[in-house]
Amino acid sequence: MSDTEHLTTGSTKPIFPDDGVLRLYSMRFCPYAHRVHLVLDAKNIPHHNIYINLQAKPDWFTKMSSTAKVPALEVVKEGENTVLIESLVICDYLDEMYPEVPLYPTDPLKKAQDKILVQRFGHFITSLYKMLLDDKRELDLTDLITDLEIYENELKQRGSKFFGGSKPGMLDYMIWPWCERFAALKLGDGTQAELDPQRFLTLLQWRDLMLQDKAVKIFYLDGETHDKYMNSRKAGSADYNML
Repeated sequence: MSDTEHLTTGSTKPIFPDDGVLRLYSMRFCPYAHRVHLVLDAKNIPHHNIYINLQAKPDWFTKMSSTAKVPALEVVKEGENTVLIESLVICDYLDEMYPEVPLYPTDPLKKAQDKILVQRFGHFITSLYKMLLDDKRELDLTDLITDLEIYENELKQRGSKFFGGSKPGMLDYMIWPWCERFAALKLGDGTQAELDPQRFLTLLQWRDLMLQDKAVKIFYLDGETHDKYMNSRKAGSADYNML
């Protein structure tokens, strides 16, 4: 099995050594799973990656995960079938269990404020995916621009390179998967959608700095690759193994 081959109906469950290492059940193009990969890599947490074909899931996976969705994190040390679901729940768990590289602010108020910003980003996520799945490519970026202005102004007010300060924190990593996929947005003439460099000066500088981050580099895919996957999904046969 290759590193990114997605297991499907009839696939046997991978056998791992009894090493107590976390097992992440993922899909290579899932932005929610992407969040967990970022946190694991940012914190240098040893783990096994198992990729799942979401259109034809193995029977053993549907029995293991209560929702049969990814991401799902199997916490081996806690006993058989101890599985966490939902990206934000998993990432919060990892930040508490592996505090050596903290991603949240230590101040409770600032931590709460960052969590609010993560939740507010949900509107951007919804708007972006509607556009990525739109065959007409008649894009109205108004909603996306309005949403991103919140984060442009917030980062400008903080006066730091990242929302987490001098290095990426939880807020940075929780919104990054969709910022990466923004590069897959194309206008009707086939050109890539771009943000106004003056209106979004701070956020574009943040994007360029994020692209240099170790955890981001490990899992990064360019806009053309994301666009190719989305096109296969729109065609009704998502190409999970295209890499």
